[in-house]
Amino acid sequence: MKEYIIDINADVGEGLGNESELFSMISSCNIACGGHAGNHQSMLSIVRLAKKNNIKIGAHPSFPDKINFGRKILKIDKEILLKSLKNQVRSLQKILNEKNLNLNHIKPHGALYNLAANDKETAKIIIDLTKDLDTKLYAPYSSLISEMAKKQGIDICNELFIDRNYNSDFTLVSRDHPNAMIKDSESIFQHVNGIINDKTITTIDHKKIAVEFDTLCIHGDSKNVINLIKDLHVKLNNIGIKIL
Repeated sequence: MKEYIIDINADVGEGLGNESELFSMISSCNIACGGHAGNHQSMLSIVRLAKKNNIKIGAHPSFPDKINFGRKILKIDKEILLKSLKNQVRSLQKILNEKNLNLNHIKPHGALYNLAANDKETAKIIIDLTKDLDTKLYAPYSSLISEMAKKQGIDICNELFIDRNYNSDFTLVSRDHPNAMIKDSESIFQHVNGIINDKTITTIDHKKIAVEFDTLCIHGDSKNVINLIKDLHVKLNNIGIKIL
């Protein structure tokens, strides 16, 4: 059986404290840097763990909105938003510099991620941030931001989600919907297996859509995430798929 290697990333530093278990089963991480969660101490602790586990480190900036965990669109001046995002990422980058580590990528969080996917003004803010920091961008597959960033020469990693359901227009099913999350081990495996081997996703309305990916994300703050990712590892290993 030919071995197939994939990158799995997770959003971390969001208060659950499960990174020491999670990091043995992923290959890149997105560290909350103060917008929706996280502070200097949490970032420092997670950077140390990431270094120990040889995990690629990304910044996970957000609308500056801890009250709503960055999951609601914040009405904010674009320049103020860009300044906030730069400050968030630079707070993480300062720690990385002290540890002689590199920032591998940026991945926006929550409402900012979803809005930037198809809103030109917000996408431009994220692109300007990424260019300013000269790093990669983890962006949703088949999104406006992905296409805009490619045209500006930004190194894009197309991202799909392990534990989220999709609409037929490639957008994520809203978290207000009861089936937004994929919650059981077998369904997650079937979803991931379809992405890898068939290059398709079965949408919430039972359509099959063709996809491509460079990285797959599992939510580090999901209930039972450790057991889910452990089970996924075993099932992927059984069909010759390893985590990068």
